[in-house]
Amino acid sequence: MALPWTHTARLTASQRLDVLTLLDRREVELGRESLDESRRRTVVHGWPGEHWLHYDNGVLCDYALASVSGSVTVEMAGGDIDVDLLRTLLRTSERVDWWTRDGRGTNAGGEVVRTLHLMEVPLPVPVAPLPSGVGVRTFDPEQDAEAWLEQNNRAFADHPEQGAWHLSHLTMRVKEPWFDPSGFLLFEEDGVIVASCWTKVHELSPDRFGEIYVISVHPEHQHRGLGRVAVTQGLHTLRHKGVTRGALFVDDSNVSALALYESLGFRATRRDHLVRFTR
Repeated sequence: MALPWTHTARLTASQRLDVLTLLDRREVELGRESLDESRRRTVVHGWPGEHWLHYDNGVLCDYALASVSGSVTVEMAGGDIDVDLLRTLLRTSERVDWWTRDGRGTNAGGEVVRTLHLMEVPLPVPVAPLPSGVGVRTFDPEQDAEAWLEQNNRAFADHPEQGAWHLSHLTMRVKEPWFDPSGFLLFEEDGVIVASCWTKVHELSPDRFGEIYVISVHPEHQHRGLGRVAVTQGLHTLRHKGVTRGALFVDDSNVSALALYESLGFRATRRDHLVRFTR
């Protein structure tokens, strides 16, 4: 029989295996990732969190991970919304923000407070030349970490996820099996990082696509065409690795970035929503 949702601060070895199996199964069913990359990493590495599990006859049938920082933000495997879990969370929280993927769960009510576009483009695309005085090289984790963090955090000062990275956030990702410094480009002028483009190849995806993982331009060097340069140079590194499709996520509110990506041939293939529920 189905049991109510239960939660734990840390998954046991058995629960962790159950969750990873569920995530893999959902990815096959959906043809896309079943959980945000940062949340999946919490499961993979066995990190603490507010893990919610729903078993039916001893088999894990649903999983959600919530983060609590002033308010609750949650995502369920597959990107849907479970009304019973939502009611449970609202009993102890005034507000719950819930990530839904690809239009799923939109019939649960609530207010959409943020929209992310997944945009994709076939490769190759024309590569924009470097401006005079600007050079490009690959990221060195030992030498460039602090300088890149300063540049990236300045560029994303108002961004809810990417604007407050610490050295630990970067170090953890550099240690991931997928990290490849040849796909992490730094654009410099007079020894200062003015832009960067960090790419990631999804080797385990059925169609092995490439993602622009993090891209940013220092605010003091905007309006110089560096965004176009960084995007196209990053896509070139992906194509050089045999990738034929590039992808990225961008906020619906970032009108200038949307216009740039569309001018390069990117088209929105999915929209994810952050839906807010209150008591």
